[in-house]
Amino acid sequence: MSARPAFPHNSYANLSSPWRGQGWLLAVLLLCGAVLLLPMLALVATAFGARHDLMGHLIETVLLRYLGNTFLLMLGVGVLALALGVSCAWVVSRYEFPYRRVLAWMLLLPLAMPSYIIAYVYTGFLDYGGPVQTALRAHYGFSDWNAYWFPEIRSMGGAIFVMGFVLYPYVYLLARTGFGQIPTRIFEATMLTGRSLFWHVGLPIGRSAILAGCALVLMEVVADFGTVDFFAVETISLGVYNVWLGMNNITAAAQLALIAVAMVALLLGSERYGRRRIGFTINNRGVTGVPRMAVLGWWRWLLPLFCLVPIVVGFFLPLVILIDFSLAKGAAHLPDIYTAAAETLLIAGLGVLVVLTSAVLVGVLAYYVPSGFGRVLARISALGYAFPGTVLALGVLAAVSHLDALWRWLGLALFGAEWGSWIASGWLMVLFAYLVRFQAVGLGAVQTALERIPNSLVPASRVMGYGFMASMRRVVLPLMRPGVLAGGLLVFVDIMKELPMTLLLRPFDFNTLATITYQYAHDELIELAALPALLIVLTGLLPVFIIQHYLNLRH
Repeated sequence: MSARPAFPHNSYANLSSPWRGQGWLLAVLLLCGAVLLLPMLALVATAFGARHDLMGHLIETVLLRYLGNTFLLMLGVGVLALALGVSCAWVVSRYEFPYRRVLAWMLLLPLAMPSYIIAYVYTGFLDYGGPVQTALRAHYGFSDWNAYWFPEIRSMGGAIFVMGFVLYPYVYLLARTGFGQIPTRIFEATMLTGRSLFWHVGLPIGRSAILAGCALVLMEVVADFGTVDFFAVETISLGVYNVWLGMNNITAAAQLALIAVAMVALLLGSERYGRRRIGFTINNRGVTGVPRMAVLGWWRWLLPLFCLVPIVVGFFLPLVILIDFSLAKGAAHLPDIYTAAAETLLIAGLGVLVVLTSAVLVGVLAYYVPSGFGRVLARISALGYAFPGTVLALGVLAAVSHLDALWRWLGLALFGAEWGSWIASGWLMVLFAYLVRFQAVGLGAVQTALERIPNSLVPASRVMGYGFMASMRRVVLPLMRPGVLAGGLLVFVDIMKELPMTLLLRPFDFNTLATITYQYAHDELIELAALPALLIVLTGLLPVFIIQHYLNLRH
């Protein structure tokens, strides 16, 4: 009779009693989740503070304008993003034409162009003093702007234009994924009846994926700050900023923020519902995707030109303008830009370290510790990514003020001396905001990496006598490394592009590339803003290549 393997006395490997000696793991998971939830809870507590007088005034004066502008912007951007995303997704999925594979992944390039940067670029290009209107006046002999009509870029229409051409890749990506998951036999059966494949198969069955992409677009619209601030379009997000800093009323700002949170929650629920419906189509077996048809005649060149329009408008034209502006006056403030670039690299590197540490800790514990409540808490703690930056900055500031008050109380209670603030000063508050905001990005990468690890490896390490920590260190973490590094790169780029939280919470005399771009543009120095904006855009290309690699969009 062979001897049974002996498990360490306090090991997580005890299959019959996995909780023995491991209660501290759940405690760590709960503590991490509670810390990440603090800004959201503090936001609610602040909204129900003592000062409610201003909210009544806002309801009578500007609240309806904030809501109306927000819904109008959502409607316009949503329609434009749907039109561009769905049409391009269907064209590259259904038809075979020259350069289709290259155009298929190039349609994602506008994702690298933050909406506030493209707003600055097109303002400098199309405004009264820009090259377009200057050339029109010189060619036709117009004396001033009263002699001709030209659309105003700094308007609701301009905001819809720039945001629609930047955000349509969300719809394009999910629509193309949805079309690719439909069984081919359904398309073939429809072809026998002579009906339209798009209207009778692609659009009805892919509707859930398309709506999920549209929900992501609308969430970005609600969260946007840089574009609406520059174009003076008063939305809820800009209203939170104005009430908080302009009227110096954090309670009314928090109440406005809860309205924005309710809108985001509704959109997030729609996106979750759409993704659930996408999962239904994945279960179909056999060959999937739209049967591809070769096009002839003029269509062979009209279709590539059609796909090039959003790529040129949303990426290449702004990129060329940025390069031209950078060469013209980009060197005028090089020392300031170098300093901002160095500080951006430093804060982004620290942010990646903090976010990945938290994501790995929460992700591994939620995945391997058998606690349904812990897993739900881990998912809820990642909701910060869905919050608008101005809203989350308000929640972080409220949470930090409560933590500092508790810190000072402990000093008085334990030592009879009031300790000074430590979180609310310096970079710690900015890093805390990054942690709450981008925890979802790091956690998503960690969960994806964990799902690729064979389920038998950890039990095998337990049979070999390794405890929980040893199994994680020797088996799980090395296998997670590629996925975690990819997630770290995404977090790094997100931090580089992030504007409202950094602008509101940064220490004195601290600038990132995003904030110095905002400052130059806000001072009407568009050409000086070009070089830091160009650096942000070039860095933003990295996630596009990652998406293309993982989804294989060339085919």
